[in-house]
Amino acid sequence: MFAKLARTGVLAASIAVAGCNDSSMKDFAPEANKPLPDKILADMRAKGMVRTSSVMARIFKEEGKLEIWKAKTNGRYDMVASYDICKWSGKLGPKYTEGDRQAPEGFYTVRPAQMNPRSNYHLSFNIGFPNAYDRANGRTGQNLMVHGACSSSGCYSMTDAQIEQIYAFGRDAFQGGQTEFQVEAFPFRMTAANMARYRNDPNYEFWKMLKVGYDNFEVTKVPPKVDVCEKRYVFNQVAADGQAFDPTGPCPATTQPDSLKSAYNAYQGTYDAAFNSALKASVPPPKPTIAGIKEASIVSDWSKRRARGERVPIDPPSLNTDGSVTETARMGRIDSPAGRKMAALDAEKAAKKKAEEQRLAAIEAAKQAKEAAKAQALAEKEAAKQAKIAAKAAKEAPVATATIAAPTEAQPAETQAASADESRVTKLKNKLLGMFGG
Repeated sequence: MFAKLARTGVLAASIAVAGCNDSSMKDFAPEANKPLPDKILADMRAKGMVRTSSVMARIFKEEGKLEIWKAKTNGRYDMVASYDICKWSGKLGPKYTEGDRQAPEGFYTVRPAQMNPRSNYHLSFNIGFPNAYDRANGRTGQNLMVHGACSSSGCYSMTDAQIEQIYAFGRDAFQGGQTEFQVEAFPFRMTAANMARYRNDPNYEFWKMLKVGYDNFEVTKVPPKVDVCEKRYVFNQVAADGQAFDPTGPCPATTQPDSLKSAYNAYQGTYDAAFNSALKASVPPPKPTIAGIKEASIVSDWSKRRARGERVPIDPPSLNTDGSVTETARMGRIDSPAGRKMAALDAEKAAKKKAEEQRLAAIEAAKQAKEAAKAQALAEKEAAKQAKIAAKAAKEAPVATATIAAPTEAQPAETQAASADESRVTKLKNKLLGMFGG
């Protein structure tokens, strides 16, 4: 039934095919021409697919998965490969503004010109952010990719081996005549349990809108026709004759096949029952999500300061539910020409400060040494003076009439007197040195 809809054109915009001219394909570099592994090709044949049939991708942030789906001979799609996303940056929730480091969520379109076989990240393709919905809602950003190198600042990053296969799926589909393929990026698998988990999240209304497109694919297994009007997504709607979808204008009168309506309503009835049941279930706590444009602006400012080479917290700041901002204590700066210049200036400034501290310390040490030498000399001079006075006093002292014991044989009288004088001088010298800091 839904394959017939696709063939008759109701959903044709999502899987439109036409001959690619040579100029759109000739620039593929040799490293982008690796064939898909034999096992994948065998799986495709077993599922009724050909190598060049139409393709689409689905991304799930929380689960960290990127899935590749391909059209079978009956027109419906089936999953042929699933990859663990190596890295994606930011939190759950859409991208709001340039520099917020958010990986986009929504429905995007990739054409041959967006494929980059000579990427700095091994291989890449631009997912097409901002799309009509993003532009209508004032969301900004550029160069949002699926790429290799396992490094992300707002992109979906894969390993080099993974991106070679993902790239090959798109390349082969273009060679088969597909003019564009769809990338659907979601915060999580939009099951009843997950929607119940995040029902109180500030991004919930946005996610409910995405879920309509998610459900349309679940029902039809064909990428939905995507349009934007009244600044919102609409799916699988056909505008009345002479009318068009204006992303910021009112939605036109539309129609939809009755068979699709019936299938969607039945699917929704099952979902509603599961959602109500999930509200009572014990589930894992929700993951961190972006708190709207306010947090996006805070992170964007951090990104700008970091790009200028300023020393900022190593991780982006987070906005808390009470309005406060949390920043990590560890500091760093981006490795860029601006960052390296700022680091060199900081290092030069630190070196000058250290040299000045060392110079002042040397001056102070010399001053202390000079004062200590002066005190030592003064103490020695005073000790000599006191010794001289003591010797003179001893010489002029009257002879005592008392009987003086004879000196011992081992120590003559002269030696004992000299020792006594020397002891008094030493004590006096030590006392003076103590007084002057010697």
